[in-house]
Amino acid sequence: MVQRVVRNSRTLFERESELAAVEEALAALTGLRADGAEPPDRPRGALLAFAGRAGIGKTTLLAEVRRLATAKGCTVLSARGGDQEQRVAFHVARQLLQPQFAGAAQADLRDSLGSWYDIVGPALGLCAPTAAAPPDQQGLRDGLDWILTHLAALRAPMVLVLDDAHWADPESLRWLAAFAPRAEQLPLLIVVAYRPDELPEHAESFRGLPGRAGTRPLDLEPLSAAAVARLVRETLGARPDDTFCRECWAVTTGNPFETVELLAKVRERGLAPTESAAPLLRDLAAAVKGSGLVARLERLGASTVRFAWACAVLGTEIHPLLAAAVAGLGHEEAADAADALRTARILTGAETLEFVHPLIATAVYRAIPPGVRVALHGQAAWCVIDDGQGPSAAARHLLETHPDGDTWVVQQLRAAAAQTVRAGAPDAARGYLARALREPPSAGDRAAVLYELGSASLLTEPATTVNHLRAALEEPVTDPGLRHHIVYRLSQVLAHSDHLAEASDTLAREIRVTDDARVRLRMVAEQFMWDAFRADEPDHPSRSRRLARLADRLSGRDLTERYVIGLRTWDAVLRGEPAHIALHHAERALAGGLRWAEPDRGFEVPVLVALAFMYADRPGRTEELFAAGIADYERQGWRGAHLSFAYTLLAYVRYRRGRLSEAEDFVRAGLRLAERVGPGTPAHWYAVGILIEVLLARGRVVEAARTGEEYSFCAPYPAAVVFPDAQTVCGELLLARGLHRKAADELAAAGRRLDPRGIRNPAWCPWQLHLARAEAHTAPERAMATALEAVARARQFGTPSAVGQALRTAAEVSSGSARVKYLEEAVTHLERSPAAYELACALVALGTELRRTGRPREAAEHLYRGLDAAVQCGADGLVEDARDELTAAGLRPRRLHSTETDTLTSRESAAANLAAQGRTEAEIAGELHIDEPTVVRLLSAVYRKLGTDSTGLAVTLKATEVQEA
Repeated sequence: MVQRVVRNSRTLFERESELAAVEEALAALTGLRADGAEPPDRPRGALLAFAGRAGIGKTTLLAEVRRLATAKGCTVLSARGGDQEQRVAFHVARQLLQPQFAGAAQADLRDSLGSWYDIVGPALGLCAPTAAAPPDQQGLRDGLDWILTHLAALRAPMVLVLDDAHWADPESLRWLAAFAPRAEQLPLLIVVAYRPDELPEHAESFRGLPGRAGTRPLDLEPLSAAAVARLVRETLGARPDDTFCRECWAVTTGNPFETVELLAKVRERGLAPTESAAPLLRDLAAAVKGSGLVARLERLGASTVRFAWACAVLGTEIHPLLAAAVAGLGHEEAADAADALRTARILTGAETLEFVHPLIATAVYRAIPPGVRVALHGQAAWCVIDDGQGPSAAARHLLETHPDGDTWVVQQLRAAAAQTVRAGAPDAARGYLARALREPPSAGDRAAVLYELGSASLLTEPATTVNHLRAALEEPVTDPGLRHHIVYRLSQVLAHSDHLAEASDTLAREIRVTDDARVRLRMVAEQFMWDAFRADEPDHPSRSRRLARLADRLSGRDLTERYVIGLRTWDAVLRGEPAHIALHHAERALAGGLRWAEPDRGFEVPVLVALAFMYADRPGRTEELFAAGIADYERQGWRGAHLSFAYTLLAYVRYRRGRLSEAEDFVRAGLRLAERVGPGTPAHWYAVGILIEVLLARGRVVEAARTGEEYSFCAPYPAAVVFPDAQTVCGELLLARGLHRKAADELAAAGRRLDPRGIRNPAWCPWQLHLARAEAHTAPERAMATALEAVARARQFGTPSAVGQALRTAAEVSSGSARVKYLEEAVTHLERSPAAYELACALVALGTELRRTGRPREAAEHLYRGLDAAVQCGADGLVEDARDELTAAGLRPRRLHSTETDTLTSRESAAANLAAQGRTEAEIAGELHIDEPTVVRLLSAVYRKLGTDSTGLAVTLKATEVQEA
């Protein structure tokens, strides 16, 4: 098989192992084997990575890959990195994907891309950026993943070929490096080639991607002397002698490109391939590269040299008319120059020109005198704009020019940055704006450029953003609107960087000098918001009173007023005011609309309003608002910290409803997203804290402790308030591990921090409940007083879940008949609440106490109910406790779903019922808020346990229901 390939491709020598890897990968992809062997069970994708120095034959090898793939009926996507295009965002991604949608009408594009149209379309040049906020980089990469996955499935089998990956733009390279391992699960073969010594820092992850050789790329070696001799004899025809062939190998060191070019020069000179001509080869080889190539180019004439320089500045995919304009040549003169360069094997192509090899392009570009090179880039920028390609295409040329105070340059760079930011490439935009700042801009524009530069750094370099925005405020800003936006953005980035006090102070200073009443109201609202999240706020009660007076005067006529009312809602929850007051203000805030993805607003207030319903025992409404908010995020392409918060807090809602297995799935998804954002961020604290709480509720104390250690979930705690309160969770974890004194110290410290600020709602932060449990081991009387104070606070808030949970704690730290009384009242309240896990705990505790006081019949009733509830919640530890109590009472635990291998868990039952209704796996995943692999796993367990397949599922489920009834 390999021999046939080599004979049919005259330019490939000593690449048998590489071609064998390609053939093997293509056979696995297509199911077609040239040697007649059995095809694989199913088409299987792969990644092949080829590494080697310049001229080693990577491009020739990839051309053969494309030919073989086309011959086997594969769809081929092809792209090439370019030395001059490295700073053009998504240049490689556009080469790969744009041709697949060429000629499609916008309506068809919208149908093809669906909800990804506005997110990915601008990055791929398929549509203009919208005025909405740009997608975050993770959301954009997710969209590119979706498109490539969709194309791979639709046009299978597919081969993606990327040459000169070391020159690919950072945005495209990061995306492909992250996507490449998924090729094995798709009918997609990815083949890349790069120079390992030139791979940039931002592509280090790409270097380690596995090839067919295991965990390393396939390294291309120079040709041997024998291979060079074969190449010489095939090229020159006549019988070259051994000395001549040996010298060809020596002067080129077996580099295939240099060997081919050397032999072309030998033919041009008409040299006889004999030993007598061998001494001339070294000079000819020198003419092929570096200074020799430049000298050869200069002999072609001044206009041809200038045309070659213009082509080198333009990079790849060179349009002859544009190159002529950059070179300052007429059409005929440019055509003659192009012909001369093609004859000299420097350029190739007709309608679109390209250098014969990247080595030639690099040599020509580096040979341009520095001053001329700068002028040519400046000329190229003008020509690109004049050609209608827009400021984004001109920006890379303007980056190479010298600062000269040119307002046109500043204008083009700002326009390019705005387009690039909206397309989802803030890093590239930051480079454009930094160059605009060096131009420099006029005094009137300097603040605006600094603001735009800070905004472009917002998601990736918050400290840099702060510096730029502070510098912008120091400029003489004549536009009040610009100044206000600088202040808003500065306060946001300070707050999100855990500098909430500075965020509040920044707004306070501006409030004092702002004349516009509506602007001042917005600043006051934002200051209230950041103060609400400050763990060290010195005057919370006073702020609460001011906030209440302001909110009561507002009608909610615009978004700013609704934000203030929303903050009043949350303040009522924190202070433990009666729940109906919080709900009243929540409905007022929502009345005029409160979207989560407002372009220039934070998402915090809409989330707080949604959570107020959860704490007020209306979690269904919370989940409705979360579903709408998550959909809003996904439409915008926000899939970083925003989506992490959404999934994590949705897990918290499920946890408080007692749906612990679902909560664990959601919080782990949120934690994965938070880890992309980075450790130590608020998103990370939220996710880890909720995961620990869920694990403790499920009875997995050791795993919870290990999670806390793994993520350093301990002091120092964040300056921002997080949900659940981090210090309280640490105390709860210490308590679960039996470290009562340490737990009491931690929880008492949490109380000393929260109480003076007026945060006294045990439904929001149950530090008192856990403290009472910790104190019960060392100071029973103090424990009882602590618990009763928490009960009083819970009764003030008035929700059944808060009161029931507090009463259960009071029972736990009391004794005698009081314990049964508190537990009975707790069960009564919790039965009217959505807190299923708390109800299960109270039922098991009540059954246990009744057994111990000699009331076995009542004990059995409550223990059985508690066991059922614990199973439904997925509280495995509580299930075991209930079973132990039933055994101690001489009772036999009933067969239950999740503790027996032949019955179904609650999630398996839900998935099975939806499958029995004919729902697809994707629809089930959406309904249950889990991913499709989890659905497949659940249904596989269902079929195994019920002894049926999908066709008999509905009948089997019905029979099971009848039997249980």
